[in-house]
Amino acid sequence: METIRIAGVEKPVSRLIKGTDYFRHSDYETAAANLDAFLAIGGNTVDTARIYCGGESEEVLGRYMEERKARDRFVILTKGAHHDERGPRVNREAIREDLLTSLEKLRTDHVELYALHRDDPNVPVGEIIEALNEHIEAGRIGAIGGSNWTWQRLREANAWAEAHGLVGFAFSSPNLSLAKANEPFWPGCVSADRETLRWHEEAQMPLLSWSSLARGFFSGRFSPDVKDDPDIVRVFYSDANWERLRRAEQLAREKGASVVQIALAWVLNQPFPTCALIGARNAEELRSCREGMDIKLTREELDWLDLAAEER
Repeated sequence: METIRIAGVEKPVSRLIKGTDYFRHSDYETAAANLDAFLAIGGNTVDTARIYCGGESEEVLGRYMEERKARDRFVILTKGAHHDERGPRVNREAIREDLLTSLEKLRTDHVELYALHRDDPNVPVGEIIEALNEHIEAGRIGAIGGSNWTWQRLREANAWAEAHGLVGFAFSSPNLSLAKANEPFWPGCVSADRETLRWHEEAQMPLLSWSSLARGFFSGRFSPDVKDDPDIVRVFYSDANWERLRRAEQLAREKGASVVQIALAWVLNQPFPTCALIGARNAEELRSCREGMDIKLTREELDWLDLAAEER
């Protein structure tokens, strides 16, 4: 499988990243089979978070790695400092609490990739960078990133880190998909817009996209008259996205691929390093995504699919 390099991480990072936001103890065998199948197609990077499934996601992943003696086969991306019912938690204490809890649940002493699950623009970037660097120096984290951080805050944080001789953010993890979000899926979420893409191309910062396939928008299950999923309707139903879907269908026919594979290829063919977080839950879906990685799209095809000329 194709990989990218992220500064601070010795291992290559697979361009398909396995999502685990459904891993629960009650269905451990299914989760284990999914991980077996992911390794079988050459994947090595998994995405989890302190809050996923109330903490069960990390626990199941930790159990799997221990039982299979497979820790060295994985690059772990986990996330912390998510807000709670009292509000934002992007501070030194929350970062430490969440990271140490995650390491315990994952049954490991370090993670290769650690992202702040949300941002709090009221907290100066210097305080955040200093807090994260403490854990890099302690060997608990390889590389740090922002999940749902704007490119402006990432740029500000990295400028501060460089000025103070500290390690800055090495990756970003917003939503990036061919279907564009009308509004955030959850409060505080960030989707990559055209400005974000331009900045990533200029900076060449790796982007690890969550919901890279727009939560099934390209699966064939949705159409303008099917409105049984209110969240998908709210976030992705728009005339522009229906046109993107139509164009993906056309290009899929021309290339002998599925529509989902074309949507995945759009994410993976950006002019900067990208990875796609995928929710594939069986070996067949994983193989389909693996095949989608091989589709190459030109810059003209990328722009045509995304209505770039029409929206300039």
